[in-house]
Amino acid sequence: MGTQRRLSWRSLAAATTMALAVGVIIAPAAHTADDPVEVVVDGGDVRADNVNGLTYKGLGVLSCNSTSNLLIDYKAEHPGRYWQLIRVLFGGRAPLINHVKIEMGSDTNTSTGSDPATMRTADELADASRSPGFQLAADAKKVNPKLKVSILRWVMPQWVQNEWNKGTGADEMYKWYKETILDAYEKYGYMVDYVDPDTNETRDPDEAFIKWYKNAILTDTDFADPRYGIPAAKREKAEKAYHNIKIIAADENNTLNIGPSMLSDAELFGIVDAVGYHYTTEDRHDGPVGSDTNLPYTRLATGENKYDEDKEVWYSEGTASFGYTDYRVNNTEGANGASTGIGGVQSALDLANRSVKSYANSKRTHYIFQPAIGSFYEGAQYSHKELVSARDPWSGYLHYDAALYVMQHFTQFARTGWENDTNTAGIWRTVPEASYSGVSGTVDLDGSNGAPSYMTLADPRKKDFSTIVVNDSYQPKSYRIKAENMRLGSDPTMEIWETRGPDAGRPYDANFKRLAGEIRPGGDGYYTYTVKPRSIVTLTTLDKSHDKATKQRLPESRDRTVLDTDATGKKHNTRDNVLYADDFGYEEEGKVQVGTGNGAHKASQPYLRSRGNQPRYMVDQTGAWEVGEDASGNNVLYQYMDQSMKDTGAWNRNTPNTTVGDFRWENYRATVDVSFPDPDGGLAALGVRQQKGMAISDAAYNVRIGPAGAWTFYEYGTAVASGTVAASDSYRLAIEAKGATITTYIDGKAVSTYQDPTPQTEGRVKLGTGFHKTAFDNLKVEKIDGYAPYARAQLDNMDSSVTYDGTWNRNAALGDAMDWYRSTSTSTTAGASFTVPFTGTGIDVIGGNNGTAVLDVYVDGKLIARDAKTAVTDKRLATYALRGLPDGAHTARFVLKSGKIVLDAFNAISGDVDSTVDTTPIRGALEKIGRPARADYTAGSWALFDSASSAAKAAVAGQKGLDAIGVEQITDRLEEAHDRLVRKDGTAAQ
Repeated sequence: MGTQRRLSWRSLAAATTMALAVGVIIAPAAHTADDPVEVVVDGGDVRADNVNGLTYKGLGVLSCNSTSNLLIDYKAEHPGRYWQLIRVLFGGRAPLINHVKIEMGSDTNTSTGSDPATMRTADELADASRSPGFQLAADAKKVNPKLKVSILRWVMPQWVQNEWNKGTGADEMYKWYKETILDAYEKYGYMVDYVDPDTNETRDPDEAFIKWYKNAILTDTDFADPRYGIPAAKREKAEKAYHNIKIIAADENNTLNIGPSMLSDAELFGIVDAVGYHYTTEDRHDGPVGSDTNLPYTRLATGENKYDEDKEVWYSEGTASFGYTDYRVNNTEGANGASTGIGGVQSALDLANRSVKSYANSKRTHYIFQPAIGSFYEGAQYSHKELVSARDPWSGYLHYDAALYVMQHFTQFARTGWENDTNTAGIWRTVPEASYSGVSGTVDLDGSNGAPSYMTLADPRKKDFSTIVVNDSYQPKSYRIKAENMRLGSDPTMEIWETRGPDAGRPYDANFKRLAGEIRPGGDGYYTYTVKPRSIVTLTTLDKSHDKATKQRLPESRDRTVLDTDATGKKHNTRDNVLYADDFGYEEEGKVQVGTGNGAHKASQPYLRSRGNQPRYMVDQTGAWEVGEDASGNNVLYQYMDQSMKDTGAWNRNTPNTTVGDFRWENYRATVDVSFPDPDGGLAALGVRQQKGMAISDAAYNVRIGPAGAWTFYEYGTAVASGTVAASDSYRLAIEAKGATITTYIDGKAVSTYQDPTPQTEGRVKLGTGFHKTAFDNLKVEKIDGYAPYARAQLDNMDSSVTYDGTWNRNAALGDAMDWYRSTSTSTTAGASFTVPFTGTGIDVIGGNNGTAVLDVYVDGKLIARDAKTAVTDKRLATYALRGLPDGAHTARFVLKSGKIVLDAFNAISGDVDSTVDTTPIRGALEKIGRPARADYTAGSWALFDSASSAAKAAVAGQKGLDAIGVEQITDRLEEAHDRLVRKDGTAAQ
């Protein structure tokens, strides 16, 4: 304890009581909002001898199914930003994250995408460098060598699966695990700490295999096989570390069977070091008190079981906060349409309550995020449920969510991690008797009932403690905390650190992890404090008021610069006609720093070697996509998953496909060379304008061709055109998307032109194959003369710069992953309006809509469209698109005349248009209209015509940034405004 001068004291009276029973908390009596909650932190309850179950291990990150894929690109393109991220998450004296859990990939889609298999065949040497998870762990160890690493499987490679299905695959499974573990050890210098031998999210733990696997580890003495690559001098050390691998079981979801099994099976109990399960805060409560099915996980953690031994209990997979907290604070989901601030279901405070309640109800002292880092393209399943968003490696954009501050309330006010063998690391213990949560729910938690929710962590020497309190209700909540049998020293002052949403007129982050005050115990020994609504506080006896690390602000996000490079694909360049290019040679890329030596140092490695030959910027949904040499020795991109490797157990079963690029790309031509080295044939696909989904058919427009020359053009998954060209081992495929016109080319010749009546206007590029080895080369994405190539920026509907008038429902809780940031704003009230500031030549109003909304549209105060209709649209599509504005800063106001409008996001269109645009249609419309006299028409009808006429004249005079779609819209608006002119005598214009 420090003795520095403290801030103001506070006191409060009144108390309630809480019953204790064998480490299990009995719920306090019902509380009203005015009832104080009494918490007694008794040193007798701080169990220094409990080194597994009650040690607070803090937080972990799960790397799996493509969630970390783009991180290796951040490391290569923006190493400064990448290593700053590593320090923020894993570094410091009080690291936020202490564990990297790796779900081993099998090139199949097990959620948001696929991770590469470390061994695609039984004969292939393991390559852990393909996996971004093994690399993430290696780099994290550079700032935290004590970081734990664990692995588990879900879908296994087909060579393992084939034998496993026969009931004889244990040796193959073991080989896959062992060779992967040893390859990571040889490349990065660390030994995996935990293995779950069972399948992820099983409902029936394979206890026999868990036992078999642990025995295989302990009795294995073969570390000299050349396949492992372990030098002779390191084999003894490797063997010792390998034998120390611990067992985690069983990563169940929807079942809780491994706990009772361990209590009833002494052999299993002795083998399993940690138990983990997913997506619930609860223990089991069936059977009589003391039975193996009644509070089994609590009894495992506390050691109050027939073996008198405590075990680690993990929340081994859970979500982070959904969406961006800085957007969701603008919701209207609170009482009487108020905001829930940083709280509400699936919010940052919900996340805090999950940590508290999962400990209070099932004694879990470790929470693992799936994921903590979202480094895959938006639009895949389960988008926007992370602490950090890292999706634009070309720009270096990173978004650190406020949920990080919330979780720091747990990790920065205690010593977290794993206790050492001599029990001298000083890891703080959780205190069951001083922890409780009465919020509702078991997965998505709702704290609006105002029930107490708090968790206490204490120094095993009893010199300090911290109590974390979560109040996710709309009313304040008072707490009285008393320390008994603690050794707090001569200065028992308690600091209060608070995180909540902003006060009126204050910056969004003004109240994030700030020192809100200091208090001392009153005459009755109680500290008293009232916790504000929708907030989290840590009340700690630690002196953190002058600690720089505690006060450290999270890094600011950078602008999300659109992917627009030169012909190398490396350098940002908006002046040429290339948006992106990749010849898969990567001569333009330098060496990359990789953590090695168990965090002792970084090694400088060639670009492709550093990333296991994974291609740049590509996020795989299914398939084995990797750079390799062709017959001529040139690098090409191969999709290796053939019939022998074809998956049978993927969660999301699609043919192989991968995604690359920027969701804001709009009008462009994508070209790629394809070839078919598999003698059994194959299929190659190219798609454009992909916004969401995980199949090649989720690219709005895609063409597929095989070596026989038969091709088919699809709008999403619907065949639109087909034909045949000459059979060939290779083709050059291209799709040109400009506005609603989509043209397909094969070997430079147009084979199909499609006019889409309801076009998807923006999105990324996709490559796809069948289950045959297929090659791709010379990928190029080019701008189209006379068309805006992309949206310059996107604003979410919840962005604070967007203003609303009238009646709106602005929702973020339980939002759809296909809505940007899981938020929408909806109105059915005539006269309701929304105003959007933007810079560019146009704006898209994006959202899933039924087409009933009718809008009046104003730009910079002028009416430019009256009774504008909206389109029936799926999510992420533009229900209304405005083009043809002068390139610059604008404010658009949209007034709902009738119908229903659902707002998701707004895209501002770039004025970077190559070449001169033909304005003949506008000139023709002006000539046809002539020179109507203002005096002849009503003021209301003339205002619309005047703005349209002025815009048309400016366009033909050489308007900067004007593109072909803008010409079309300006012409249409002029003609419509003329048709709407009303003479003062009541007749229409002629």
